[in-house]
Amino acid sequence: MRLITGATSGKVEANNTAIKNSKRTARGYRNPANYKSDILLKSAARTAA
Repeated sequence: MRLITGATSGKVEANNTAIKNSKRTARGYRNPANYKSDILLKSAARTAA
């Protein structure tokens, strides 16, 4: 049985896609902390815009 709520996972999928794109561009980092901070900065800039 499937409930029809009208809820979608669009925002979650958009965030996952943005993180994947950030990961692709940030692969050159040697330090994992810099890698993580790059992802967090990009996601913060996306939500602020």
